[in-house]
Amino acid sequence: MNNEGQKKIAPSSAALAYLGDAVWEVLVRRMLVEKGVSRPSEEALAYVTAPAQSAAAERILEHLTEEESDVFRRARNNVHANVPRHATPAEYRRATGLEAVFGYLDWAGMEERKTELFRLALGDAE
Repeated sequence: MNNEGQKKIAPSSAALAYLGDAVWEVLVRRMLVEKGVSRPSEEALAYVTAPAQSAAAERILEHLTEEESDVFRRARNNVHANVPRHATPAEYRRATGLEAVFGYLDWAGMEERKTELFRLALGDAE
């Protein structure tokens, strides 16, 4: 991705949320497959919608580091023109913040932290 010795340029909040959307989806899919869920694509909807991600964000907010909180805040505060019908604007903003945090953790190669926050985000759902 970059030449050796060059510093990675930090992606924008929108780019981190874009990456984080995929990261979150993979984490959910892996968890469902590991649990032996017979219809994982249907059950994944309980975790990947904006309202579900918003609730997950609420569960991890107090556990975020200062840097992770900054990533969350910047992404949450971005302008969101296309809010899905099944979510409120506030839910969609929090979901975007959650995705950005997971995108940031993936970008930074922080696998253990990503796993830790994912487990906290699921709460009793796992």
